[in-house]
Amino acid sequence: MRTGALVVLASVAIACGGGGSFKQYEYEEDCYVSRDGSATVYVNSSLAALNALRGTTFDTRPDAPLNLDEVRNFFTTPLSRVARVTSTRRNERRYVHVRVETDDLRRLPEAGPFAWSSYALEESGGAVTFRQKVGRGIPGSPGQFEWRGDELVAFRLHMPSRILSHNSPLGEQRGNILAWEQPLRERARGEPIEIEVRTESESILYRTLLLFSATMVLVALTFILAIWWFVRFGGSPNAARRT
Repeated sequence: MRTGALVVLASVAIACGGGGSFKQYEYEEDCYVSRDGSATVYVNSSLAALNALRGTTFDTRPDAPLNLDEVRNFFTTPLSRVARVTSTRRNERRYVHVRVETDDLRRLPEAGPFAWSSYALEESGGAVTFRQKVGRGIPGSPGQFEWRGDELVAFRLHMPSRILSHNSPLGEQRGNILAWEQPLRERARGEPIEIEVRTESESILYRTLLLFSATMVLVALTFILAIWWFVRFGGSPNAARRT
């Protein structure tokens, strides 16, 4: 529950950042990419958007009960595992928040809920290139609901290494995050989104651990030197001069 709440808060923080105005998204995918090709994808969506973009048939009436197991079952496939699913309400609509894990992001298009995307992860010349193309989904009816016309969809990448280049029109955000936005009406028509990011092959975590290890070794050597000085000269400033 705590992790799910943090993800929701992080999405809110990202929505508020950059432009100084609050953006509300009907559908979001936040993808945390690992160097080995595994990934965690957080899907935050209104039930109406899931129906319209993914072809589901959830009841979107404000007072309708929601069975979270049905949401879990939709996102559970041989290539995707649901680690957590929660729900919230906003503007008299129900939203679901799903954490999905996959061992191989490149095969995720074989899973129905993510079949509208293709993924590529290639390493060459000391750099890793990630590509994703989002195409047409499975159109459906949002239910007893009418769009205002200004609804947004967002795709975000959380990369494990320093970003060298990208094609995000929004630029690089804090926390090594890149985002692509699209009006919901364009996403419903299947207008493509092409994502490309090039990063260093060495992960930020690896470099951090390496720096931490080097610091610990330096501290240990300093401690050993201090002990040697104390034993050799007896801890007295004048001891070295008396010997």
